[in-house]
Amino acid sequence: MHVILAQPRGFCAGVDRAVRIVELALAKFGAPVYVRHEIVHNRTVVDDLKSRGAVFIDDVAQAPDGAVLIFSAHGVPQAVVNEADARPLDVIDATCPLVTKVHMEAARYTRQGTHILLLGHKGHVEVEGTMGQVPPHAITLVQNAAEAETITPPDTENLAILTQTTLSVDETKTMVDILQRRFPALKIPRKQDICYATQNRQDAVKALAQKCDTVLVVGSP
Repeated sequence: MHVILAQPRGFCAGVDRAVRIVELALAKFGAPVYVRHEIVHNRTVVDDLKSRGAVFIDDVAQAPDGAVLIFSAHGVPQAVVNEADARPLDVIDATCPLVTKVHMEAARYTRQGTHILLLGHKGHVEVEGTMGQVPPHAITLVQNAAEAETITPPDTENLAILTQTTLSVDETKTMVDILQRRFPALKIPRKQDICYATQNRQDAVKALAQKCDTVLVVGSP
């Protein structure tokens, strides 16, 4: 059997940073340390951190008073931040800086009265966090090209696009092209919001698929 390793591979800097934050918190404060949502979609890493005292929770209410609480790399809705701030908790934000950039853009667009079209996947933790930065009426999720063709925003003249950072450039370009054709005044972020590390790994998989009979992806569903 001939095994070819993708290059690049492994975690991006944002995930490395988040995992390291959990490790440092355990070293400094001792177990348990509570983490809202799994820090990374990788069972091996999550199980290792659990064995060292990290407790992964879905709701801030599951963390007891006085606990150390860490937000995962995916980011959280503003309501979760407010809930944690109202509790006697030591909160550490491990949100990826690129995701934080998207959160700030969402808040800025909303202050300007611009309706946001968020390109992403419903139910994804990062999407829930981004949509939770602004009132529900201020943002609309667009999941695919078909939705881009049919979506009816409340204001067609004052629109902006934001994206889930882990989308592929290919699927994003298709949706952006459709939306720009339908809404010529659409505002596009000055810098690409798709994570370059994610794109590099997707490109590596495409190259790998041309050379291999089978591609194995190590991670979680």
